Amino acid sequence: MPSQSPWQRCFNENTNGLWQQYLTKGTDLSVYSLEELDNIADSPKRRPLRTMDWRTPLEVYAEVLRKSGAGPSTLQ
Repeated sequence: MPSQSPWQRCFNENTNGLWQQYLTKGTDLSVYSLEELDNIADSPKRRPLRTMDWRTPLEVYAEVLRKSGAGPSTLQ
């Protein structure tokens, strides 16, 4: 496995920490539905960030798509 850049390690550790709010180490994932696991995986995208003026990454992405002329059907 290739070594990661320093910023990638920080991002990975932060994301892992966010997921651990929902799933502690050793959690049996088989008790969760696929929909529940997808919601947990998407939770960082729904978290408001100071660096984005307290908007979520999904809100910023939607704004970029609107400005670029892409239709709402590209958002899922």
